[in-house]
Amino acid sequence: MIDQIRKALKAQANPKVASDLAWFFKTGPGEYGHGDQFLGLKVPQTRAIAREFRNADRATIDELVQSEFHEERFCALVILTTQFEKAKGEAKQEIFDYYLSLYDLGVVNNWDLVDVTANRFGKQLIGDPKVVDFLLDLARSENLWKQRLSVILTFPLIAEYDFAPTMIVCEELVDHPHDLINKAVGWALRVVGQKDLRELRRFLEEHAATMPRVAL
Repeated sequence: MIDQIRKALKAQANPKVASDLAWFFKTGPGEYGHGDQFLGLKVPQTRAIAREFRNADRATIDELVQSEFHEERFCALVILTTQFEKAKGEAKQEIFDYYLSLYDLGVVNNWDLVDVTANRFGKQLIGDPKVVDFLLDLARSENLWKQRLSVILTFPLIAEYDFAPTMIVCEELVDHPHDLINKAVGWALRVVGQKDLRELRRFLEEHAATMPRVAL
């Protein structure tokens, strides 16, 4: 199946789009996406291929997610997310644990790969009494993508009106020096504010004067 997926992706490759994506995702020396390679597909194209191969086995996902090409990793992660949402019980937890292991492997290595998955995988944390400790461990990691993950995982909790994990993680990261974390913090706070403006105002009363302008 891996060959079929790669053939489908390469059939829609576009060098001009690939060049634009390499610029957009900051792949130059010293930038956060340094060295990433692109085929040149737009997100709807990659998602359509992921839907077609949504039943790919783990061996296929293992290989695809370690590809040098961004779209192949994106495709693998969309497939994995679909499988997670359909799984039950222990199988769901196993996929969640596998997903987290990909951060240690360094294959989830750009903001879009985090964002397209974490707001779905965060459903596994609903009702978890250890959720704050778990999220703070991620937030305090030296891995930029784990730090962003710690914020985006909380979106399903916000949907359940459980704001405390989000607010605690945002407080932990509020003075972070990287704009990708500032943007994630600001995004999460805005979503909280859409549910409960009082929660947002309490945070801003304490931090608005000093937090990075990007987040504010």
